[in-house]
Amino acid sequence: MSEKTAVMQGWSAAAPMGRRDVLRTAGAAGLMLAGAGRALAADPAVAGWPSKPVTVVVPFPAGGGTDAFARPLAAQFSKSTGKTLVIDNRGGAGGTVGASIAAKQPHDGYYLFMGAVHHAIAPSMYPKLDYDIEKDFVPLALLANVPQVLVVNPKNVTAKNFKQFLEMVKAQPGKYNYASAGSGTSHHLAGELFKIQTNTFITHIPYRGAGPALQDLISGNVDMMFDGLGSSAAHIKGGRIKPLLVSGSKRNPALPDVPCAAELGLPEYTVSTWYGLWAPKGTSPEMAARITEEFNKLGQAEEVKAVWASNGAEFGTLSSQDFGKMVSNEVKRWAQVVKASGAKLE
Repeated sequence: MSEKTAVMQGWSAAAPMGRRDVLRTAGAAGLMLAGAGRALAADPAVAGWPSKPVTVVVPFPAGGGTDAFARPLAAQFSKSTGKTLVIDNRGGAGGTVGASIAAKQPHDGYYLFMGAVHHAIAPSMYPKLDYDIEKDFVPLALLANVPQVLVVNPKNVTAKNFKQFLEMVKAQPGKYNYASAGSGTSHHLAGELFKIQTNTFITHIPYRGAGPALQDLISGNVDMMFDGLGSSAAHIKGGRIKPLLVSGSKRNPALPDVPCAAELGLPEYTVSTWYGLWAPKGTSPEMAARITEEFNKLGQAEEVKAVWASNGAEFGTLSSQDFGKMVSNEVKRWAQVVKASGAKLE
């Protein structure tokens, strides 16, 4: 139940209020809002943010799913604020290298981190991380949520549909392989889940990001990939790779002709790639609120909406607090998946 829903239900269940009570309540609420506004205005650093370029650490090489959403936001940020949003790509180790770098940056509002579902998986795959996604960062916003899509190189995998594909894979265990953005990423675990639920065996080939993995898929060096639709959409539309399945229980508007997993007899195959924004630990609540406000505003721009729609994505609507809770739940959920699949670093 959302906070807003809870408040509304609490209001309707209460005893009728007199006019004086209503005015007193409204006045108190007004004072609270005014107080919050004064708190923000009282700190010149918050009131004037951004007064210089802001750097966002993106923990994967250019060309991947995180980049597909970070760069349109950067363009809109510049248009909205007049300041530059610098994308700092720091790939490696399933996104954990960039996260480690971001965790050690100043907490003044000018260094941010754009991570993804991979960072909720990492604690179960990398036992010696030098950062904690829940303790060393301040959650700000859920920026995008997209389904995973199974894409193949049409020259390597000649199946015309998912049924034929599954028959080919089952007939030749180990012959086919799948690329991922790195061990411990959602691409990797999506493949492991697929193997469990279809009782098949395909070989995992980890890369240093979705961008390099996609390039090898397009060139035919690997056979398939379980990718976030955000990074695959343009290549699918260009005919360079072929989609066979969209995870989940419904088709995606960006790929209306591609069947979903539930239609194909895999009702439990639900994997999505989400992307979020964090600030380093120590960032003040006031600064965090200001940054979140600005990014939520970016998400309402028509240019951004168009990019999200073309990538089959939804812009996040969670509060910062609820986003933090979601991350905690995802850490627990993926720990169970890692254990069940026996996935290991490669």
